Amino acid sequence: MDVRIGCCGFPRSRSEYYRTFKIVEIQQTFYHPPRPETAQKWRAEAPPDFEFTLKAWQLITHEPQSPTYRRLKLSWPEDRLARCGSFKPTEEVLWAWEQTRKIAAALQSRFIVFQCPASFHPSSENKKNLRSFFRRAGREDFQLIWEPRGKWEPQEVREICRDLNLIHGVDPFKNESTFGEIRYFRLHGITGYRYRFSEEDLRALRGRCRGMTYCLFNNVQMWTDARTFSLLAEQAFRQKS
Repeated sequence: MDVRIGCCGFPRSRSEYYRTFKIVEIQQTFYHPPRPETAQKWRAEAPPDFEFTLKAWQLITHEPQSPTYRRLKLSWPEDRLARCGSFKPTEEVLWAWEQTRKIAAALQSRFIVFQCPASFHPSSENKKNLRSFFRRAGREDFQLIWEPRGKWEPQEVREICRDLNLIHGVDPFKNESTFGEIRYFRLHGITGYRYRFSEEDLRALRGRCRGMTYCLFNNVQMWTDARTFSLLAEQAFRQKS
C-alpha cells in the first residue's frame, strides 16, 4: 500500500511544507492560475521527489454565478463569462484548459483535479458537455480526476469514469470511490471546513486506503490532521513490516 499525504494548498511556508510532506494539491490554479514562471519557481525550489497535483481552473467547471469568481482576475465582459463553466464546448473553456495544462507542465504534475460544484447536476446537457470536453481535451501524460458533488448515482459516475478514463475523486467520508486503480481522497471535513478529524476518524480513513491512495486534507486544521494521519499511516506500515 502506497499512501501519499498532504494538504490542499500551503497552510505554512513552502519551505516548512516541503520539509514535512511530499505532496501538495495547488489551489491557486482553480481561482486564477499563476504565471508559468511562478510554477517553475515552485518546482525548482521543491525537493526532486516532491509531487504537485493541482485543481483545474474554475472557468472549466464553474458557472460565473459562483462566488469563487470573486477571485478571478480577468476583466472579461459578461457575455464572454457566460460561455464559461459546466464543461461547455466553447473557446473560453478550451482556453482555460490550455492555461491549466501549461501550469501542470511547469509543475511536472501528473494529476489534475476537476472539482464540480453541487449545482453541476446529471442533466443530459451536462453529461453531453462533460463527455465532449474530456474526449477533446489533450491529456499528454496527465491523469485526470473528476470530483462530482451533485446528486450523481454511483453507477453513473462509474460508467462515465470508465468511458472517459477518469479517476473518481471523492471525500471518503461522504462517498465511495467507484473507479480508478488509484484512489484520490479530498478530505473536506465531515461536517464542513472547520471540522477537526479525530484519531478514530483517521484510523477509519487508514482502513479505506487501498493500493496507491492520495489523501489531501482541505479543512481548517489540515496541517495538524495531515501530520497526525502521516504518523498513523507510518505506524501501520511498520507493524505490517
